[in-house]
Amino acid sequence: MYDVIVVGARCAGAPLAMLLANRGHRVVVLDRVRFPRDTLSTHYVQPSALARLDRWGLLDRLVATGCPPISEAVWRFGELVVRGFAPPAGTVSVAYAPRRYVLDALLVDAAREAGAEVREGFTVRGLVFDGDRVTGVRGRSHGGSDEVLRAPVVVGADGRGSLVARAVNAAAYNERPPLTVVYYTYWRGLDPAHRGRNEVYIKDDKQIGVIPTHGDTFLIQAARPHSALAEYRSDIEGRYHAAIAEAAPELADELARRGTRTERFLGTGALGNYYRTPYGPGWALAGDAGYHKDPLTGQGIGDAWRDAESLAHALHDVLDGGQDWNTALGAYEKARNAESETIYEFTCEAASFRFDAMTNALLRVLAADRAQADRFFGVIAGSVSAEEFFSPENLLSLLQDQVALEEL
Repeated sequence: MYDVIVVGARCAGAPLAMLLANRGHRVVVLDRVRFPRDTLSTHYVQPSALARLDRWGLLDRLVATGCPPISEAVWRFGELVVRGFAPPAGTVSVAYAPRRYVLDALLVDAAREAGAEVREGFTVRGLVFDGDRVTGVRGRSHGGSDEVLRAPVVVGADGRGSLVARAVNAAAYNERPPLTVVYYTYWRGLDPAHRGRNEVYIKDDKQIGVIPTHGDTFLIQAARPHSALAEYRSDIEGRYHAAIAEAAPELADELARRGTRTERFLGTGALGNYYRTPYGPGWALAGDAGYHKDPLTGQGIGDAWRDAESLAHALHDVLDGGQDWNTALGAYEKARNAESETIYEFTCEAASFRFDAMTNALLRVLAADRAQADRFFGVIAGSVSAEEFFSPENLLSLLQDQVALEEL
């Protein structure tokens, strides 16, 4: 009998297991794969998320893997260039974009070291119920026989297609349809000027991203509107290069002259935007299982870590502090929604590839004013309040300053 069963051992599940084990709870975390193992990902970890990793004592481990730091953002909207970087989050003034086979293995090791039982290669086939209350899971290890594991709490940290969420019929709300289709791969041989940068090129209905990652390689992704899904999939490599050629012709020329693609293409169009009710009798959800938005703004890993920490507090209050389940988990949902709602709306707007006149005017402000560009990138990075930056009063002030500059 466990206190908590966590289904999924990646960016939400492993830290949750670690944090609960650190508080003395008996936790088992289950995953069908064995680590290290790659997975589809934005890779990008914002400074605010790294500050959380630092609090957990794990940032130095990530740095020691040789992942290159990122300290500048250069976003190009056609001829308009917005350049800056987020203000520090605590003592963290950089971002990283680690390969997931490195990052996830690091997190799994940390969970195991904290005292959580980690069962790799274990496939969960369903949940166990007592009436409407979840009381465990059933599944099997690779090559083993079916078994039942029991606990008063089962957490689904098993991603967008969460088995746990489906089994309990977790209600979705504030949904938006998929907005983009994204494919990416890895490249070597690029100009060293790309190092240390998060580069984005946006032109019409195409968005290209370039970030440095492990092994002296760069992840380069090309996003299109979701309406282009069938066209993109009909010729992934051709459509990928065509998008780069149109939105970032200098980058396309560089790839043709000196770039070497090192791996196959990865991508998806299954990028729905949603919140799910993250708890019910005996169950909870964390990470993408409970909340997901388009990857354009690179929030997913940080969101998973935020949820892990918040849910660990809530579950500890229930298991050890005697707090009422609905009170503790209701506060968890409320905090998650409050911390994510503004960036959720911004991300969905940005992923639509439709910029209204106010947004275009704001981009001109940011291109002309490095201090304001830093604050904008701070919103995305979590070190500047999104509510304050996007408040009507602040936007009006910024736009008035731009009008004044244009009249000079």
